[in-house]
Amino acid sequence: MAHVAAWKKQVIKELVDAMKSHHSVAVVDLHGIPSAQLQLMRQGMRPKAAVIMSRNTLLNIAVDEAAKERPGLEKIKEFISGQCAIVATDENPFKLFRRMESTKSAAPAKPGDVAPKDIEVKAGETPFKPGPIVGELQKVGIPAGIEGGKIVIKKDKVLVKKGEVISAELAAVLPKLEILPMTVGMDLKAVFENGLIYKKDVLDVPADYYTGMIALASRNAMALAVEVAYFAPETMAPLLAKAYRNAVAISSEAAFPTKDTIQFLLAKAEASMLALAARIPELADERVKERLSSTPSSSAPSPSAKEEPKEEKKEEKVSEEDAAAGLGALFG
Repeated sequence: MAHVAAWKKQVIKELVDAMKSHHSVAVVDLHGIPSAQLQLMRQGMRPKAAVIMSRNTLLNIAVDEAAKERPGLEKIKEFISGQCAIVATDENPFKLFRRMESTKSAAPAKPGDVAPKDIEVKAGETPFKPGPIVGELQKVGIPAGIEGGKIVIKKDKVLVKKGEVISAELAAVLPKLEILPMTVGMDLKAVFENGLIYKKDVLDVPADYYTGMIALASRNAMALAVEVAYFAPETMAPLLAKAYRNAVAISSEAAFPTKDTIQFLLAKAEASMLALAARIPELADERVKERLSSTPSSSAPSPSAKEEPKEEKKEEKVSEEDAAAGLGALFG
């Protein structure tokens, strides 16, 4: 049996214990993080998560060992490559992803780095005074010149396209222009939780994305259930309220008196009576005249009503005999 160094056994045991005892297990990419910055990140995460770095072969062995008690965990091995680490935590994958994103910050490019996006300079003044730096800028392809005693960039220009390698000369100039194209921080590749693997593209959503979607679906389901009168414990209250509103509306429209419609019907009848009396004052008795004088604005025809020719034509057809008969019916 081949001899295995004691420190390797210890590392594997630490990894297996961490993966067995925590709810979520993640693989994170540590490429490009300076050592000092990485130590600060690990310290910052320590209260909530264990960040364990080791050789990828040891990480794979530990995952296989832990997967004996957590089926499905072995699927996370496909994300172990390059300079990475295992993170074990009790936070859910979405919270862990946001915590990892919070560790990221802009950083200057190093010679040989691959541009993560188009690196562009914008036209305008620079903070530099005329001097040798003009030559440095022009050497890397920046259209720089001297205008009004200052160094200016004459036009916008893409210096490196996304995916291209950044040269040593350009890497030296970009920080002087305060261009930090790289991002440094723990980059979460995937998380294992409850037998499922969550990849980065699933986790990279706003904090309230899924809760908002569920809330919208719930509102739509409730609206549809009420519309089609689907009976369920959750829909009974709105269905009864809707039925009550519809019943009151129909009763009011049909002038069917109930305890819930009688006040509205009386108010509607009084308003109609006052409107008619205002148009034919000679038919109104003292009580009606007193009522009209106390509510001039509500009972008198509105100016806008006079401007509606269709309504005026319809009302002009009412004879005085009909109006008198109507008033008589109202007052008995």
